[in-house]
Amino acid sequence: MSGRFSGATLAKSALAVAILGVLIVLPLAVFLAHSFYRMEDREIVRAFSFANYAELASNPAYRSVFVQTLWLALQVTFINTVVGWIVARAMWRRRQRLHFALILAVAVPLLLSYVIKIYAVRMFLGVNGLLNSTLTSLGIIDEPLGFLLFNMAAVRITLCVVLLPYSILPIFLTLERVPSRLVQAAEDLGASATQVFWTVLFPLALPGTAMATTLTFVFAAGDFLIPELVGGPNGFTLGRLIFTQFGLAYNWPFGAALAVLLVVVTLTAVVLGQRLAQPRWQRQNA
Repeated sequence: MSGRFSGATLAKSALAVAILGVLIVLPLAVFLAHSFYRMEDREIVRAFSFANYAELASNPAYRSVFVQTLWLALQVTFINTVVGWIVARAMWRRRQRLHFALILAVAVPLLLSYVIKIYAVRMFLGVNGLLNSTLTSLGIIDEPLGFLLFNMAAVRITLCVVLLPYSILPIFLTLERVPSRLVQAAEDLGASATQVFWTVLFPLALPGTAMATTLTFVFAAGDFLIPELVGGPNGFTLGRLIFTQFGLAYNWPFGAALAVLLVVVTLTAVVLGQRLAQPRWQRQNA
């Protein structure tokens, strides 16, 4: 009986590993292999070469796009983590029976089309959008502001708006697990609201914060659609560059090298987020 159970368990584990290998490891391996090929006369030469990585390292334009993408992702992550904490804490302080409705209100935008959300922000920021129309009607500005679209500022704003639910929900769900008696005990001992936050709430909600920052950074660093639709000529990011190499330029080997670089960045973010999610005392006891 135990032998049959062990055999079935082993078979299920092998199937799970095989599925992960086909769906995740194999595509990554194909990307990695293609990154060592090169293009000649619009044909892929399947010969081992470091030319693509040498081009990435030596070309200042690509280095600039890489640094700009990391800086953009860090900015969006910081802004959304701060705003996510403010919103999540405000939700958490409401009555328990309102929590489900509040979670639903935050999660509903995730059900909408990604493109629709981008165009909604674009219409809000556009020359004839709601923001410019309101400011003009109030007499605050004489003519519409044209710098709100087709630049890195527009990319940053749109990413913050679209990705905000990914910051709010993990933090709020972690706060839900914080025993209210701990907060009450800290307040009874004379702790201020700031002290309660840094000594009780933030340490206990660190796993949710780490997940929020990791998700936001990974999505912001790899997004290509928002830079494409609202970035304009000044909104180039690594994701958009990869999209261009696979599409317009038809340089798959170089696009694969860029994709490998992006995978390394995202995996690094995931590892750092995992370490941040596990408090130091838990790592020492593990």
